[in-house]
Amino acid sequence: MKYLHGQPLVGLNPDAGRWDGILLPFAPEEIAQVLPAVAADHRPTRSVTIAEARLSDGQRLLAVNDLFIGPRSHTSALYEIDHRGQSEFQSSSGLIVSTGLGSTAWLRSVVTGSFAISAALGHAPTGDYQPMAWDAARLVFAVREPFPSRGSGTSLVYGSIDAAAPLHLRSRMPDNGVIFSDGMEADFLRFTAGIEAVIAPSERSGCLVV
Repeated sequence: MKYLHGQPLVGLNPDAGRWDGILLPFAPEEIAQVLPAVAADHRPTRSVTIAEARLSDGQRLLAVNDLFIGPRSHTSALYEIDHRGQSEFQSSSGLIVSTGLGSTAWLRSVVTGSFAISAALGHAPTGDYQPMAWDAARLVFAVREPFPSRGSGTSLVYGSIDAAAPLHLRSRMPDNGVIFSDGMEADFLRFTAGIEAVIAPSERSGCLVV
């Protein structure tokens, strides 16, 4: 979907017994009926918000589900984060930035784990986690395993991003910082020391046939 420019996407679920198929509403045997209806504009569609990371060196990357910003390997991510007038240096295992669609997946697992840890420590969270709408004009970021120290803070670990309040990051990682999207580690941008990233909802949106 992130490689298209508004064209409708038809998702086929090859094995409904194995895959939930949130984006894959159709069985393969339905394709002969679905495609002519899509071509004739007789099928409903849903708009899907897409995230975008723009780097100070001119590169950019889109994501339908989520962006990961952090180390290429299992080391600490070092960066400066700036959001809604607040900034700090952080050391963590990286950030994820989720779209409405992605809020049903990786972000949900991060929040669920945080809730479980809080409850185990005797601090039961208030309220239930609710994913965003697929076409929500905002993103959500979550910092994974933030480490408090003399040189790194933990006050900016979760928040909402929109066009008026994008997320700004500046890498402090000498050689192993990356940004990749939708779990595709091979499709990445180098995010090394001094490079700045601005992350916000993209002007481009996805179009899913339902």
